[in-house]
Amino acid sequence: MNKRCTLLTRLSIRARSTGDEENSSSTTLDTSRYTFFFHEFSLSFQNLIARVSPGKKWLENCRAYSVPASSKVVRDERFATLDDQDIKHFSGIVGSKGLVVDKDELEVANTDWMRKFKGSAQLLLRPQSSNQVAEILKYSSSRRIAVVPQGGNTGLVGGSVPVFDEVIVNLGAMNSIISFDEVSGILICEAGCILETLDKFLADKGFMFPLDLGAKGSCQIGGNVSTNAGGLRLIRYGSLHGNILGLEVVLSDGTILDMLSSLRKDNTGYDLKQLFIAGAEGTLGVVTKVAVLTPQKLPSVNVGFLACTDYTSCQKMLLEARKHLGEVLSAFEFIDSFALDMVLKHSGDRHPLPDAKEKFYLLIETTGSNQSHDKEKLDNFVETVLTQGLVVDGTIAQDNTQISNFWHIREAWFLQLPPLGKAGAVYKYDLSIPIKDLYNLVEILRERLATVVAYGHLGDGNLHLNISAPDYDEKASFFFQLLAKIEPFVYEWTAAHKGSVSAEHGLGFMKAHAIHYSRSPETVELMRKMKAMLDPNGILNPYKVIA
Repeated sequence: MNKRCTLLTRLSIRARSTGDEENSSSTTLDTSRYTFFFHEFSLSFQNLIARVSPGKKWLENCRAYSVPASSKVVRDERFATLDDQDIKHFSGIVGSKGLVVDKDELEVANTDWMRKFKGSAQLLLRPQSSNQVAEILKYSSSRRIAVVPQGGNTGLVGGSVPVFDEVIVNLGAMNSIISFDEVSGILICEAGCILETLDKFLADKGFMFPLDLGAKGSCQIGGNVSTNAGGLRLIRYGSLHGNILGLEVVLSDGTILDMLSSLRKDNTGYDLKQLFIAGAEGTLGVVTKVAVLTPQKLPSVNVGFLACTDYTSCQKMLLEARKHLGEVLSAFEFIDSFALDMVLKHSGDRHPLPDAKEKFYLLIETTGSNQSHDKEKLDNFVETVLTQGLVVDGTIAQDNTQISNFWHIREAWFLQLPPLGKAGAVYKYDLSIPIKDLYNLVEILRERLATVVAYGHLGDGNLHLNISAPDYDEKASFFFQLLAKIEPFVYEWTAAHKGSVSAEHGLGFMKAHAIHYSRSPETVELMRKMKAMLDPNGILNPYKVIA
C-alpha cells in the first residue's frame, strides 16, 4: 500500500442531530468552590496562537491575578498553624536538605500546573524514606497540621497543591527502583519515580510501562496511582486497577501499611490497596511504594492517521478496528478539526493530511510481535474502511520518524493546548461518556460558547474538553459569567447520560463539589465514613475529593 492511502470511495453522511435540546440560559455559579488565576496579555486570542513559538518561556511576561473565593471556602479551624517548633521538629525528621522554606521554591510548589489554583504553604518537606513519611504524618496528626501529598504536580484539578497553608509533602526524593523480575515483568519502585524514567528503565529490559500520558516527563507514579491515571493505551493494557499488584501506604497516624504484594493471584481477605488506587488522591493515605505488572515491549508498531466526515463514522471505525485489528490494537484517539488546527498552528507540526478538510481525525496504533503481519492487518483494515466510506483520507506512518511525528501531534493536544489557556482562562473537563453520546456534548457547548476544543480517548469513551475565552475583559465578573455557561451544565448533562465527571484526572479541589453527579448519596456517605476512620483528624489533603 502506498504511503498515502488510496481514496476508494467517499460517502456523504449527513451529520446527525444531537437529539438534545438544552436551555442555553446561564446557570447559577457557586464561586465558593474555586480560586481562579488569570493573566494579563496584549495579544488577541487569534494572534496569540500565531505568534507564540513552541517552547518559548513567554509565561514569564504574564502576571497572575487572583479572584478571591467567597467566605464559603474557609480554613478548617481544627488545623493548627505552623510554628517554629513544628519546623524544628520536621527538620529533625528530614534534615536541612529535606526542608524547604525558600519563597521562590514554595511559589512553584503552591501553584498548580495550570496556574489556576494556588495555596499559601510556608513549608515543603522532601522525605527520603517511608519511615520519614510515617514520622511526618504521625507528628502532623498529633498536632493537627494539615498536609498535602505532592508528586510531579502535573494534575489539572488542584489536587496536588494546598488550598490554604497545608504543609506540602513532596515524594520526589523517593525515586528508587527497588527491583525488577524479568521473568514475571513485575517492577517494584518508590512513589517518586517519574513515569518516563520507569519506562526507559523497562525499555532497556525489553518491557514497557502499561501507562503512557502527555505529562510522563514530570508526573510521578505515586500520583498516577492515586488518581488511577488512564492515559493513551488503556484500550490495550487496561487501567492501573488491574496492573497494580501491591502498594505500601502510610496512614495519617504514621502506620505503614504493607500491601506490597507481587502476586498475580491473592484473594486473602479484602483487597485494600484498591482504596488507594483510584479516587483517594492522597486523602486516605500516602502511597510510598508500588508493585506493578509490566508488559513486554513488542517490536512491531504501526500508526495510521485517518480522516472521517462525521462522528457516526468515528464510532463505526472503532467497531471495525476491534473487529479487524483485534489483539494488536493499542490506541484509538480522536480529535476534531477545530482542535487539530489550533494545535498545528501553535506547535509548528505539519498536518499529516494537508489536503484533508474533514471534521474528525483518528490516530490508530497497533502493537505486536510480527511487523509484516501487523502491517498487513492495518493496511487491510484501512482499505476496508475506505471501501465502506467510513474514512475519506488517511496515511500510514512509513518509519519510526513518522510514527513519532504522529504521536507528537497527539501529545501536543495535551502539551500545547494548556499553555494557550495560561495566557488567559481555560476550563478543562475530563469526562467519561457513553461513546454514542460523547460528541453531542461538544456540539451543544459550541452553541453556548465560541471556543470549545475537543479530543480524547475514543477507545474508552473519555472526552477532554478545553474551553477558552476568545477575548479578555480582565474583570472577574466576565470570567464568572463565562463559567456559569459551563457549570453545572456540563456535569448535569454528563450525569443525565450516565457518564462520569472524572474519567482520569480525579476530583481534586476543582470538582470535589461535583462528586454527587457521579456517585449516589449512600456511596458518598460511605466514603465519608471511610475517610473518618482512616484519617480521623482530617489532615490528609483536606478540601479535596469530598466537599
